[in-house]
Amino acid sequence: MNPVLAMLIGIVVMMVLIIFTRMHACPALIISAVLIGVLSNSIPLSQVVSTVTGGFGSTMTSIGIVIGFGCIMGIFLERSGAAKRMALTILKIVGVKRADVVLGLTGFVVSIPVFCDSGFVILSSLAKEFSRLTKKSMVGLGGILAMGLYITHFLVPPTPGPLAVVGTFQDNGLNVDLGMFIIYGLLLSIPVFIFAVPLFRWFGSKHPEFIVPSEIDRSKYTEAQLAVLDRIEAKTKAGKELENSDFEELLSTEKLPGAGISFTMLLLPVLLILMNTVVSQTSLVGTLPGDILTFLGQPIIALFISLCLGAFVLARDLDNKTVVDMMNDALKDAGPIVYITAAGGALGAVVNASGAAGIIADWLVATGIPGIAVPLLIGTIMRFPQGSGTTAMITGSAIVGPMVATLGVNPYIAGLAICMTAMCPSYLNDSYFHVVTNFSGLDIKTSLKTWSIGSILVPIVGSIILIIASIFIH
Repeated sequence: MNPVLAMLIGIVVMMVLIIFTRMHACPALIISAVLIGVLSNSIPLSQVVSTVTGGFGSTMTSIGIVIGFGCIMGIFLERSGAAKRMALTILKIVGVKRADVVLGLTGFVVSIPVFCDSGFVILSSLAKEFSRLTKKSMVGLGGILAMGLYITHFLVPPTPGPLAVVGTFQDNGLNVDLGMFIIYGLLLSIPVFIFAVPLFRWFGSKHPEFIVPSEIDRSKYTEAQLAVLDRIEAKTKAGKELENSDFEELLSTEKLPGAGISFTMLLLPVLLILMNTVVSQTSLVGTLPGDILTFLGQPIIALFISLCLGAFVLARDLDNKTVVDMMNDALKDAGPIVYITAAGGALGAVVNASGAAGIIADWLVATGIPGIAVPLLIGTIMRFPQGSGTTAMITGSAIVGPMVATLGVNPYIAGLAICMTAMCPSYLNDSYFHVVTNFSGLDIKTSLKTWSIGSILVPIVGSIILIIASIFIH
């Protein structure tokens, strides 16, 4: 059978299994990979299984430990209160009048190691307090928080999706450096986040009915918190403007870690990885200082250092069993992601070995379609039917990776294009849609008209930026 037809049949079968049956994404990807190998004339039947297991093992080798360590790092930030401490620190800098930006920036930073679903659950209570006290709609506050989390979750490693894209591209022989991908992902994240702020402010202005009521359930607060809330309420009734100190006092009623250790645990691994990238471009290569920085900047080592900070500094007041249980919980979350990612690597290996990707790439080039259009379309096509952005990035990179050289697209731009359009759209088949809807106190109809529309418009803006960049960067 023609390799392209075999690939299309395999992908359709995979989508049907994920969407309409009880099959998990991991075995669905493996079944798809085996089916493509069997149907294709390009791979001897005796080599199909070895091609699948080789792709699975190669991907597991490159990112398996990194995803596990990243999940452990994230759970320490989540359960220690470090996320709230970072919010308080950003509040001091940005100011209470821009409370929505405070939430968005906190999400933007927190979601680099923490899953966006968990990040929203952690920070949604803060968003509701801001809504109740500043009289701003949760459509706007919740939307900006959710989008801040969403953008970096898709565009900035070491979150699993973009990390898988980097790993898959590297497995296909593309010169993609993780540190540079982090830099480019952050550079792309900034303008799309800036676009998202006024967009969701406008959505919020149209839905004042979702301002959190002034009345509170006093049983859910400590006496210290209630005393602060009563002072803030009296100040509001007197017509006085709220100040940063009001919210600082509110958050100070909780036992939170210091800002220094909170930001250090988050940023240190990123800085070490970036330092590795810098060393590779300088005369330090091959020298002892350069070798040390290169070693420390390997993702596994960088995340391990941060993991140790979490276990021995951030969680120092907890007993050993609690800390170990936290790590166990994190690894339970990491397991499915690692297996799905590795299964995506198996699919990519078969697609590459069959020659299907090369045939499609040659045909697309012959038709004159701009190369950048391919990863942009693949990201959305992989996302829309089944709802998982991570699965879309893993599958999309497996399909696009072998094509990149033929398409003539810069591999960083191609990778970010897959990540960007894998955001689109977030609607009823997406777990994050329901997290944002429920924890913001919205109804599904409103969320479809605001959050889902935003999850389409933001990637469109990002795609335009990438299209323009692809004209000048090859």
